[in-house]
Amino acid sequence: MNSIKTEDATKDFNVMRMLVFFVPLAVSASLTSISHVIINGTLSRAEHAEMIISNYAIALSLFGILERPVLVFRQTASALAKDKASFKRIWAFFIKVCLVIISLSAIIGFTKLGDWLFIYGFNAETASMNSLKVTFLVLAAVIIFSGLRCLYQGIIINQLETKWVTVGVIIRLAGMFAVASYLVYAHHANTSTAGAIIFLIGMGIECLVSVWRGQKIAGSSLTAKQQNLQQKDIGSFYFPLVFYMSFQSILIPIIYAFLGQIQDTHLGIASFALAFSITNLILSFFMYTHQIVLQFYKHNKAAVIKCVLIFSIVPSVLLGVLCFTPAGPWFMRTVLGADVRLAAESLHVLKFFLIKTLVFPWVDFFGGLLMLQKSTKSLLKPQILNMAAVVLIMIPLVHVFPELNGKAGAMAASAGEVVGLVAISFVVFRKQKMAFVRKQKQIKQET
Repeated sequence: MNSIKTEDATKDFNVMRMLVFFVPLAVSASLTSISHVIINGTLSRAEHAEMIISNYAIALSLFGILERPVLVFRQTASALAKDKASFKRIWAFFIKVCLVIISLSAIIGFTKLGDWLFIYGFNAETASMNSLKVTFLVLAAVIIFSGLRCLYQGIIINQLETKWVTVGVIIRLAGMFAVASYLVYAHHANTSTAGAIIFLIGMGIECLVSVWRGQKIAGSSLTAKQQNLQQKDIGSFYFPLVFYMSFQSILIPIIYAFLGQIQDTHLGIASFALAFSITNLILSFFMYTHQIVLQFYKHNKAAVIKCVLIFSIVPSVLLGVLCFTPAGPWFMRTVLGADVRLAAESLHVLKFFLIKTLVFPWVDFFGGLLMLQKSTKSLLKPQILNMAAVVLIMIPLVHVFPELNGKAGAMAASAGEVVGLVAISFVVFRKQKMAFVRKQKQIKQET
């Protein structure tokens, strides 16, 4: 009887069911990138647009660092919030994190320490400091909305209602476009703060949709049954994941620093940036691979592996079309507006990112397995080895082969991803072997 139930459950969680779950998440991740297109398009219409966009970019850079700890609550709630009691404990943990971020933001926004940080950390001009700090403070409010929507999106994902994540992003973009149009029409888009206000309203809208739907799900679908989830359990899952994601964000600045030493610095950095942005755009559609693992691996392992196989082949095929067909030069020149020289060099760089597109979904797959096992601290060592590989490969490339230009960065990034995959797969297989040995010992003791 139990085998029949297991077989029925496996049929329910087939590849098609997983794709129905996954595609709305993938679409929402791709659509989110349009937010900054709307904001930059609005600010570019103002007088002194270069200075305004520069101020907004500086404030956004610091926002990106402070926002990262709240983004992790999507994975935390998805993996740990299995009943009402556990969700309340995660909520309490979220409040503590937000209080720390609010305090840091207030210090930066209202004290001289913020001036020092912007001037010496981001090379900001003293003359634009007031506008810059106001912009940052508005973006600090965005962090709270962003964290809140991630918290409730974790519940939405956990209950497989991913269409609501996409709905929230679509309504957010519509709201941002409406606000941006008004600001342009009323001639109010003349400071960097205008960009922050557009972002705040958009994130507030998405947050409202996520909280509304998440609360309904929490009230009706989460059981009152209590799992033994303590604050220390949440912390042991949450903090390694924050460090893991922070290490990921450091990688590209490291590569840019090395590219400053190549033969043709401007061409090298520009071609790498263009190729990397295209690769990220394609991979953004597959960045939720770990959620497939979290929600379905226990029900149908074979179908999950089939999905990951698809996720590694599809982006590589798309990138290959750009690299090896006339579509690539056309896309570079017509869509991105790159000149012939930059377009050609960027396509050469892009070829080396084919390795990254093949490997990345498998890295995320193994990362999902570690999240599923509540062993997020095991993610750190592979990520550190990834960073070390990038640095060790970049050093000889930029000094011995400076003519590689942007290709050196793509080689290092892809090689680092391969090292990360080998390391994380080794960690997962070792844990599985240890678990198997423990189980065998337990069986022997019982018999």
